[in-house]
Amino acid sequence: MNYLVGAFKPPCNIFISFADGRSRKQVPLKKENGKTVMVALFQSQESIVGEVVIEPVHRKKVEHNGVKIELLGQIELYFDRGNFYDFTSLVRELDIPGELYERKTYPFEFSTVEMPYESYNGVNVRLRYILKVTISRNYVGNIVEYQEFVVRNYTPPPSINNSIKWLLLLLVLQYNYMYSLFEHVSQAELGSFLYSPSQADDPMEVGIEDCLHIEFEYSKSKHHLKDVIIGKIYFLLVRIKLKNMDLEIRRRESTGSGPNTYVETETLAKFELMDGAPVRGWFKDSCNPGPAHGDSGESIPIRLFLSPYELTPTYQNINNKFSVKYYLNLVLVDEEDRRYFKQQEITMYRLLETS
Repeated sequence: MNYLVGAFKPPCNIFISFADGRSRKQVPLKKENGKTVMVALFQSQESIVGEVVIEPVHRKKVEHNGVKIELLGQIELYFDRGNFYDFTSLVRELDIPGELYERKTYPFEFSTVEMPYESYNGVNVRLRYILKVTISRNYVGNIVEYQEFVVRNYTPPPSINNSIKWLLLLLVLQYNYMYSLFEHVSQAELGSFLYSPSQADDPMEVGIEDCLHIEFEYSKSKHHLKDVIIGKIYFLLVRIKLKNMDLEIRRRESTGSGPNTYVETETLAKFELMDGAPVRGWFKDSCNPGPAHGDSGESIPIRLFLSPYELTPTYQNINNKFSVKYYLNLVLVDEEDRRYFKQQEITMYRLLETS
């Protein structure tokens, strides 16, 4: 029985190591089986240098048709699992055809490697970099060993980083509720009670005329992964019984193209801005498009730290295979659990860490 088990084991062991493996930074990488391992971290234009050690089991002879090492950058779409799209492929021949009787070491080097995309492990797509060692053999299967590593590319702070200020339209999701609030107003006239989009230079405003008027401002539109989102919410007019207000960070991953496009949205963080009504005595039982009253002038500061969350940079059309975008999603809920919301895209980038 032990003989049968041993017959399916490879006749040699392969070990792949980096020349600066002890000093190079290690980062966690989640494998397909759910386990997390520590692997070496690189960035584009670095040289990848190391050695491959092949050790025959029990010093038995291993015949081969050559030994090679490949550096591969691959994208795998999970709806097409098992098919890898190579966007980077470099090969180094380590040995000519022959025989191995004892442990042998092969140095290798890939100089100034162009690795334009970052490693990414998403819901429907994976982008990875691997070293692949292959011992070619004639009448039996090749012996293959993989060593994965992570690539992260850094971006300097943007020279222009405008604040997010704009005027928006807030729609009540349940239109029957809106009509009940404006029973004395015709459907054609109902549009006059909603704010329409204005110039991008204006503050972001959420408004139902004479019912709810709120302005939102964020200090900038581009954030690095350890940044802090700073902003302010101004309550100009509130006549809806608000129960709470949350700010969410959402990641939207889109893969494929055309009819084969798949979109997955994850809520990565949820930050409570307000629990309960902003100020007592602001509200009436229903919205009444009469003379303005209930003006508050109150404000709520926003300060959301991004460092606790597992974020990546924004990826735009990576090798025509996938994109990753981030959004700030503001959600207001009234006492009858009706939701008012606004979603705004933000740009994420990776800033070089100083420590």
